[in-house]
Amino acid sequence: MNKSLFRIQVLPFLYQFIVLISATIIGDFILHLYDLIWIGRYLGIPGTLLILLSLFYSLRKRKIIQKGSPKVLLKMHEVFTWLGALMILVHAGVHFNAILPWLALLAMVINVISGMIGQYLLNRSRQHLEKMQEKHRSHGLSKVEAEKELFWDAVTFDLMKKWRAVHFPISYAFAVLGIGHIISVFLFWGWK
Repeated sequence: MNKSLFRIQVLPFLYQFIVLISATIIGDFILHLYDLIWIGRYLGIPGTLLILLSLFYSLRKRKIIQKGSPKVLLKMHEVFTWLGALMILVHAGVHFNAILPWLALLAMVINVISGMIGQYLLNRSRQHLEKMQEKHRSHGLSKVEAEKELFWDAVTFDLMKKWRAVHFPISYAFAVLGIGHIISVFLFWGWK
């Protein structure tokens, strides 16, 4: 059975995203069930701190900081961002209070999706494509025939390589909107 790039690489990514959304719904449901909604209100703080801590990977990658193993920092980036996003999603819940937090949330979700694309799909897709090319060559197909067999996989891979073009601008949009939300919380907080 021919295992396509979509089935091997894209579906696991979609499953992980579904787990994130499901965990959010379950977490929000539990908080509402036990009348602990106030906890969700404050989950934005540790969620934001985890996302900020995850940025050490980006700082190390750009040589702004010199300490830390890039592999360890990448794993920390992935885990902290996922957990931070989960906390912020539960924090947002299904409460429609203002547009700025929802814009920040939307930017964060798009950012998480684009980061997950980079994390899961790009490297694994490259490996899958190379493995399939080698398999076709070992079965005696010419380079042209192998390329024809893998056309749609190659198209899928080329589209996935463009993930940074979305990830970085959305990261900045999320940062600006998130900071705007935090500032508005401090401005309009009931400081009694």
